[in-house]
Amino acid sequence: MPILFPDALNKPIRGACASALAALAMASLGAAMATDAHAAVAGGKPIRILVGAPAGGTTDTLARSIGQEMSKVLDQPVVVENRPGAGGNIAADMVAKSEPDGTTLLMSFTSHTINATLYKNLPFDPIADFTPITLVASVPSVLVANPALPANNVAELIQLAKARPGKLNFAIGALGSSLHMAGDMFKMMTGTYIVNIPYKGTAPAVSDLLAGQVDLMFASTINALPHVKAGKLKALGVTSPAPLPQFPGVPPIANTVKGFESNAWFGLFGPARMPPELTQALYQAARKSLNSPAVARRLETDGAQPIGNTPQAFAEFVREDVKRWAKVVRYSGAKVE
Repeated sequence: MPILFPDALNKPIRGACASALAALAMASLGAAMATDAHAAVAGGKPIRILVGAPAGGTTDTLARSIGQEMSKVLDQPVVVENRPGAGGNIAADMVAKSEPDGTTLLMSFTSHTINATLYKNLPFDPIADFTPITLVASVPSVLVANPALPANNVAELIQLAKARPGKLNFAIGALGSSLHMAGDMFKMMTGTYIVNIPYKGTAPAVSDLLAGQVDLMFASTINALPHVKAGKLKALGVTSPAPLPQFPGVPPIANTVKGFESNAWFGLFGPARMPPELTQALYQAARKSLNSPAVARRLETDGAQPIGNTPQAFAEFVREDVKRWAKVVRYSGAKVE
C-alpha cells in the first residue's frame, strides 16, 4: 500500500537528515543540555520506553540499545517494556494516556502514521496526543524475486507485469506494514496490477518466496541479504534514493520509477503536553545515545541509518507522513476495524 510521491515522500526523510546534521553541528550546546537532563526528568525516577512490537525485532532492539545509553546519559534507570498488538496501537494508547512527566515514552515505527488511516477507530490521535522527541533511524528495504521470475531488473518487471496483469504476486508479511505499503506504492506509481498474498509473518512469506510459491516481495535488507548472497533470491532494486553498499550493483528503484522511495522508520515519542525543556532534555539524551559505539553497532546490525533530528523536525515529519500514507491506504482500500 505504499505510494510515495517524489516531493511528499522525499522531503521528510531528507529534511530529517539535514536536521540531524544540524544537530550534530551543535554538539557543544547538546552536551551542555545533556548535563542538565537528569534534573529535568522526573527527579531521577525510572523511565519506561514502551514498544508496540514483540521482543527481538528491530523496534525492540533499537529501544533497548537507546534506552541503555540514555540511562547512562541521564544517570537514572531506563527500562523497555514490550506491549505488542494492534500494529503498535496498544503501546501507543498507553503512552498517549500517560502523565507528561517524561517517565513513559514510546519507541514507535512506521505503522504509527500508517494506522492513522488504516484503522477506522483509533483510541488516540497519532499527532495531537504525542510529543515527538526524535526520529531515531530509518531502514530501507529491497525488492526481491524468486530466481525463476523472468525479470532481472525493475524495468523488466514492469514490462512483465503489464504483459501479465494479475498473474504476478507480492508476498505480504504484515498487513499495513511499511513493506506492504511499498508494494502498493510500486503498483500505483507504475500502473501495474500485481496480486497481494498475505502471510502471518515475514518468515513464512520469505519461505514461500524461496520455494517459488510467490514471485516477489519487499523485504528488509537484513532478511533478504543472506538469500541474495546465496543466489536463492535476486534483488531487483533498493527502496532508498541511493544504492546500498550491502547490495553492490543493485540500483535504486527510483532510477526507473521516478520519485519512488520507501523507508521504515523508528522514533521516540512522549505523551502530549510535555514541557519544552523536558522534551529538549530527552532529545539531547537520545541524540547523544545515537552517537555511542554500542548504538552504532546495533544500527549497523539492523541495517538502519541514524537520524536523530530535532523535536520540531520530527513533529513536521510525522504530520507529513500521516498525509502521505493516507493517500496510500485509501488507494489500497485496506481497513482494520
